[in-house]
Amino acid sequence: MAGRTARLMLLAGAAALASGSQGDREPVYRDCLLRCEERNCSGNALKHFRSRQPIYMSLAGWTCRDDCKYECMWVTVGLYLQEGHEVPQFHGKWPFSRFLFFQEPASAVASFLNGVASLVMLCRYRTSVPPSSPMYPTCVAFAWVSLNAWFWSTVFHTRDTDLTEKMDYFCASTVILHSIYLCCVRTVGLQHPSVASTFRALLLLMLTAHVSYLSLVHFDYGYNLVANVAIGLVNLVWWLTWCLWNQRLPHVHKCVVVVLLLQGLALLELLDFPPLFWVLDAHAIWHISTIPVHVLFFRWGGALSARPQWASSSARSFLEDDSLYLLKESKAKFKLD
Repeated sequence: MAGRTARLMLLAGAAALASGSQGDREPVYRDCLLRCEERNCSGNALKHFRSRQPIYMSLAGWTCRDDCKYECMWVTVGLYLQEGHEVPQFHGKWPFSRFLFFQEPASAVASFLNGVASLVMLCRYRTSVPPSSPMYPTCVAFAWVSLNAWFWSTVFHTRDTDLTEKMDYFCASTVILHSIYLCCVRTVGLQHPSVASTFRALLLLMLTAHVSYLSLVHFDYGYNLVANVAIGLVNLVWWLTWCLWNQRLPHVHKCVVVVLLLQGLALLELLDFPPLFWVLDAHAIWHISTIPVHVLFFRWGGALSARPQWASSSARSFLEDDSLYLLKESKAKFKLD
């Protein structure tokens, strides 16, 4: 779930070509697509296509035109390779070998596994941290926001449409904004709740304006990239500054590791290359690499906890430790008062 915080730091750069790429601009691709649609996507031919199309493909929304795009993409790729040219992109994406109804199998499965890891660690957090902990509501809310984002990431990589693309991007933006809200609550909001409330209202206003502009005015990949990179960098600097000022806390090093690891893993997106075996590209590798980060964020190291004896300190996480630390501090303050 923590991995989604870094998601849009580099994602939109690859998507900036979605309006058109070298492959789908090729005359051979366009001619192939035109002939395929004329031959298969009207009249009796369309009825025949629908009758032989697997039910899971129709349920996933794959149409005759989509099948033509898929077939003509591989015709074009074959000609490129035959002539010794590099593999082109199509509609801003590398060519992927479809598996069942999964358009990008590796990224879809990796997104699903990230969601599963997030859910498992959320359940663990709720089991180990009492609801009376000051950070409990914010951490649980962040977990649900992240789970929603991974769900839409799975859907988007399974079937790329205008709707699934927008939901994937908007939900990822929501995670980034909620991550910085989590940071605000932890660093400032516990001592000054009114500041956290005001900051939350500001973030909601920013999200509303962001989504409204992209939905109603122009879906601008460049603007989306700049906006999310800016928020992500603020989030990074804010967390690291807090860690620097709170070095005395026994679990603060885990926050540093997770934050830096997320940024480092995001650099995998720069290794843009045609998919290995037509399945595994840099984006899929990045998604796969973020799966263990959930464990590091929600279940790694530890110091202060009132956990059963079987739960060793080495099995706890930054959020678990920090939430339990704050709970212990609040109880100690209550006793003094």
